[in-house]
Amino acid sequence: MDAIDAVTRDLLDNTEFLSIVTQGPDGPHLAGNWGDYLRRLGVSGNRIILPAGHYHETEKNLRSDSRIQLLIASRAVKGSHGQGQGCVLSGIGSVDTEGEAANQAKAQFPWARGALVIDVQSVNMQL
Repeated sequence: MDAIDAVTRDLLDNTEFLSIVTQGPDGPHLAGNWGDYLRRLGVSGNRIILPAGHYHETEKNLRSDSRIQLLIASRAVKGSHGQGQGCVLSGIGSVDTEGEAANQAKAQFPWARGALVIDVQSVNMQL
């Protein structure tokens, strides 16, 4: 069963920005990425690939605790209480500097050192 349903896919297609949360030794670490970068690399099944430029702290955190969360939202998607919907996607992540995902990211974004790969396990709607 896919964690990414039609509403989540609509959000991924419309979000302008996404927040990325990992857990480090000093607490949560927050990073971000652009929605259009996500759309250029695409979503395949439950896998999201984002270009990784810096993300050194994110990478370090994922090495010791691979859990990751993304927060996305868009006013263009009808929500349960009116216009606007958001969701938290939870899953397992890694920063890959070699391999297919990294090569794909580097081909689209010359500044990327690899790819942030997220395998989504659950989605919780917000708003």
